[in-house]
Amino acid sequence: MENAKHISCRECDRASQCFQHLYPDELEFINSRKIRLTYLPDENLFKQGAFSPYIMYIVEGLAKVFLQTGRHRQVNIRLAGTGEFLAFHSLFGRNVYACSATALKESIVCMIEKKGLLHLLQKNSDFALSMISKNCRNENQLLGMVENITSRQMRGKLAAALTYLHSYEEKAQPVFPYLTRQDIADFACISHESAIRYLKEFEKEGLVRVQGRDIQITDRERLELIGEKG
Repeated sequence: MENAKHISCRECDRASQCFQHLYPDELEFINSRKIRLTYLPDENLFKQGAFSPYIMYIVEGLAKVFLQTGRHRQVNIRLAGTGEFLAFHSLFGRNVYACSATALKESIVCMIEKKGLLHLLQKNSDFALSMISKNCRNENQLLGMVENITSRQMRGKLAAALTYLHSYEEKAQPVFPYLTRQDIADFACISHESAIRYLKEFEKEGLVRVQGRDIQITDRERLELIGEKG
């Protein structure tokens, strides 16, 4: 982790659409209450249970968000890429992070003081509505994760996880080259061995093409059907 080149929020070409609702003086306010850092692959952005003074915005990069469920076990909740916020949940309620996040590739992140962001949410209703809307989409992903854990067989779990991960590929943001097989297993909530076995089955059935770490979805419709039926 190291300090990144400081760029004003008013000049940043990677600012979230949420920031378009802020007036110039509000942009200056938030600019004075952020730190811009560069994280290397596998560096922790924040850790479950640690004190949470910041909300994080990914200017450029990719991270995985996960729950530590045991000493050597974790459940990957979602990906967070360029233009997305992290740890918004810590803005209200507990003053500790409820989950962890790790950079999957080199990532530039703005760490915004919670008190400063909360002040703007209370002051600017359009900005607040835009931020809440973003957070609701993340909540929908969490609900989908719960459904995946509770109602699907392992084959369906992996299919649903691959479909979700592929949705980032469609945003022109490569994902699979940065994920290990264990990462994919943790998104599907299955064992490493099961992930490898079913991935080979999907390849034989013509649903995916595997080249090293990279995975190409070749029949999304059938893969989605497997994920839906479980």
